[in-house]
Amino acid sequence: MKVFPLSQRQTVTTPPDSTTLPSCVLILDSNDFLINYLTIPALGQFGVSVLQIKTSFLRVSFMSNQRQQKPTLTGQRFKTRKRDEKERFDPTQFQESIVQGLNQSGTDLEAVAKFLDASGAKLDYRRYVETLFDILVAGGMLAPGGTLSDDMTCTEFCLFKAQEDMETMQAYAQVLNKLIRRYKYLEKGLEEEIKKLLLFLKGFTESERNKLAMLTGILLANSNISASILSSLFNENLVKEGVSTSFAVKLFKSWLSEKDINSVAASLRKVGMDNRLMELFPANKRSCEHFSKYFTDAGLKELSDFARNQQSIGARKELQKELEEQMSRGEPLKDIIANIREEIKKNNISEQMMIGLIWSSVMSSVEWNKKEELVTEQAIKHLKQYSPLLKAFTSQGLSELTLLLKIQEYCYDNIHFMKAFQKIVVLLYKADVLSEEAILKWYNEAHLAKGKSVFLEQMKKFVEWLKSAEEESESEEEEAD
Repeated sequence: MKVFPLSQRQTVTTPPDSTTLPSCVLILDSNDFLINYLTIPALGQFGVSVLQIKTSFLRVSFMSNQRQQKPTLTGQRFKTRKRDEKERFDPTQFQESIVQGLNQSGTDLEAVAKFLDASGAKLDYRRYVETLFDILVAGGMLAPGGTLSDDMTCTEFCLFKAQEDMETMQAYAQVLNKLIRRYKYLEKGLEEEIKKLLLFLKGFTESERNKLAMLTGILLANSNISASILSSLFNENLVKEGVSTSFAVKLFKSWLSEKDINSVAASLRKVGMDNRLMELFPANKRSCEHFSKYFTDAGLKELSDFARNQQSIGARKELQKELEEQMSRGEPLKDIIANIREEIKKNNISEQMMIGLIWSSVMSSVEWNKKEELVTEQAIKHLKQYSPLLKAFTSQGLSELTLLLKIQEYCYDNIHFMKAFQKIVVLLYKADVLSEEAILKWYNEAHLAKGKSVFLEQMKKFVEWLKSAEEESESEEEEAD
């Protein structure tokens, strides 16, 4: 780019600082309209393409003498490499390829697994993942609602056409397991497929539902899918017609035949399904009693007991929250005690379980001092206030021992309370919350391992005093006799 100081109709003879001469000059005004076309006597190897006047300056741009390509409205076409060209989405062709392979493999599931493994290199499983699993389960692509498309070739060699027994379902689960291990990206697709199939349950026959339930239970046991798929069973229409509960019975029987209830509970808890099983029933039947009776009658007492335990845990959490709120409001202890007794009766909570809840609520209802030398004094003052509440629910020796263990655990977990343990126990002993027998039993055999050496050392002198007091009492009784 060169700039020359020229008048509007001045002829350029030699560009400054250059030996290269243009063959012509275009003179334009400020609106880019042509004013004049001037020839240059000296010829150069470059031609001028743009010359514009701006405040009495001409801007000259030198370009090659080659003719410029005219612009087009359609834009410039870029040649695409063959490998970058995307194939047209054609699930019909994909289905025909899979169906043909399944028909050739027949009932030999080993051959099916090998065919699916080899076909992944030729067919695009990633694009047709839904179609692939539709075929393996139902024999062909499923329309909304769960019906097979009539205009496509289907196969008889699929899950829904197989025998209805656990051995066959385990074999099909093994085929799917091999497939998703070989092609990891199909794992998410399988989970989404099961969710979809559960929503289509009304469109399947009873036999097809049973097979799908057994397969789903096995896949859950093998961790091929997560328990989050159960959310599809909470669909209002499925719940209303009882489809969800009957399917759940088959599913959990299959799952529990492979894993124990602890494993099932852990899987449910992991995805937050442990507290949602009641949603398998309509709103007017969502009670622990109805759930327990239904699944116990169906031969799933383990699941029934688990659900009852979960409800009890939920009730205890709610009760603890309510207790903390009552304490923060400063409600009279007699009202709090009356409310707790009512909840114990209503939710069938044991006194040992309740004393643990009360202790947690009492200790959570105050903000503790961070300094170790001050927190002990604060704890003694606070517990003295609530000792009547603790006393009301330690009528049994086992309840007293439970409270002692809770105190030990709390003092160990909260380091500022490590030195306060002995003083807390002595306070509760004087308030008749803890008996001599419970303290001696804890000291001799029933203590926890947490902070054992520290707490036993703290309690040593007090325990010796208790023992000597007990011996004096016995000798006095003997003298009286």
